[in-house]
Amino acid sequence: MKQKKINASLGLLSIVFMLLHIGYTVFSYLTYYYNPVLKMVFAIPFMVLVCLHAVCGMLTVFTQADGTRMDLYPKLNLKTILQRASAALIFPLLILHINTFSLLQACAERGLTFFIVLLFVSEMIFFATVLTHVSISLTKGLVTLGILTSVEIQKKLDRIIYIVSAIIYVVAVYSVLNTQIVMFVNG
Repeated sequence: MKQKKINASLGLLSIVFMLLHIGYTVFSYLTYYYNPVLKMVFAIPFMVLVCLHAVCGMLTVFTQADGTRMDLYPKLNLKTILQRASAALIFPLLILHINTFSLLQACAERGLTFFIVLLFVSEMIFFATVLTHVSISLTKGLVTLGILTSVEIQKKLDRIIYIVSAIIYVVAVYSVLNTQIVMFVNG
């Protein structure tokens, strides 16, 4: 249980830094303001926390039985399956995400519009994957840490988190893709 609590703590802390990273990114794209130092201030602690959370999460999944057999509790375990699938999808999409700007530049210089569109789609899928993982994981982390004990409150909080995540998704996609379209398609 100690390992799960450490992982939950790392996950919740990662969410805080994810929100800071998204906030700065949205600000940067909406204002066309880029500060490489600020980018690193928001990105590096986030990356470190996410890596630690990922390693701890994988160790937990592989070393502890978690009762996620679909045939026993299909509805209850659907969120866990989605949580783990989204976690696995984050890493290949993260590679594209980290390199998106330079890839967009290279594609724009060569007039490769089809690949630019693919990069835009990959960003949208990446944002959706990360926010899906966070949305499913947040209350689970609070339960693991003993902060949240009521199932009714958890369900209500989950609905609120899903709505807030959808809003964050729309704002992030709009700000990032709108600016990237201006810079690499219309520019």
